[in-house]
Amino acid sequence: MSRTDEASVRLLEKLSMALGAPGDEQDVAAIIRNELSSLGTPERDRLGSLIFRIGDPLGRPRIMIAAHMDEVAFMVSSITKEGFLRFQTLGGWSATNLAGQRVIVRGKNGPVEGMIGSIPPHFLRKKEGGTPSPQLEDLLIDIGALNAKEAARQGIFVGAFVLPSPTFIRLQNPDLVLGKSFDDRVGCALLVEVMKTLAKIPLPGTLYGAATVQEEVGLRGARTAAQHVNPDIAIVLEGPPADDFPGIAKDGPQGALGGGVQIRCFDPTMVSNSRLRDHVIAVAERRRIKYQLTVRSSGGTDAGSIHLTGIGVPTIVLGIPVRYIHCHHGILHLGDYRKAAKLLLNLIPTLDRKFSMSL
Repeated sequence: MSRTDEASVRLLEKLSMALGAPGDEQDVAAIIRNELSSLGTPERDRLGSLIFRIGDPLGRPRIMIAAHMDEVAFMVSSITKEGFLRFQTLGGWSATNLAGQRVIVRGKNGPVEGMIGSIPPHFLRKKEGGTPSPQLEDLLIDIGALNAKEAARQGIFVGAFVLPSPTFIRLQNPDLVLGKSFDDRVGCALLVEVMKTLAKIPLPGTLYGAATVQEEVGLRGARTAAQHVNPDIAIVLEGPPADDFPGIAKDGPQGALGGGVQIRCFDPTMVSNSRLRDHVIAVAERRRIKYQLTVRSSGGTDAGSIHLTGIGVPTIVLGIPVRYIHCHHGILHLGDYRKAAKLLLNLIPTLDRKFSMSL
């Protein structure tokens, strides 16, 4: 792997290991701010999104690339008299993915390690021939406190953020990495690298890079960031769910690891602008960049808010597929990351005023 690729992996690891619940993204923001310090001080909206600019603020078209800093997480909702923590989910979780997993609580005195309790099979009563599935409201976090007072002494309070315990591992295949919060730290890493590179070349308009907040709880930061930028074209960078795990895709995967950058045509929050989509595909084919098209029947991205800004914004979502998103850890293919970067670096210089006016 080249020195450039190793730098990409180090950046992805740094972002993946950071803790950033919706509404508590400051650690991730600090990394991105430091990485893009050469672009000057970023603007901020009042929710906490960072907005970096390359070019004249009066230049057109205004091209916005966006990636969200937050990850699916939890918040302490109450503390039992025995010292266990009940929690509220922040973002979409399945209860079947949670029991037995390690977590970190951001307490008043610093991070507190713990785990989500899991009942051993010895104590489970079988119903209708099977083991009952856990329900979110029945799950508890165990931080090793023997009562509520001890939990309070550890700095735990109602409203504290809780996150999956960080892990980042290069697997035996060096192109595959396993880690936390690739949705959407892989998009954040891509945003950083693309902004750094494009800052060195002439662009047809003004480029804005937006690191947004609170995507996982309703695409909130994207709305305020897009209102601030008022873009003419938007590209959302995501870590969408890979569907190449056995039993998921009926007719073949649309988000396979190693299948290339994913170009989204539809999800319930946005129908992609067809002219922009076709232009992205044309650039990919001209530059021989492997890609895969996807139509999603569920889920959504920051594009759902951005494309409704002002009189409307032609928007496309580009993704690096991640297996097992909205779990504690996921797996992605670095080759897909490299292809997404190559596509962006070839695409953005073509988004000139003439093209923008044709949309």
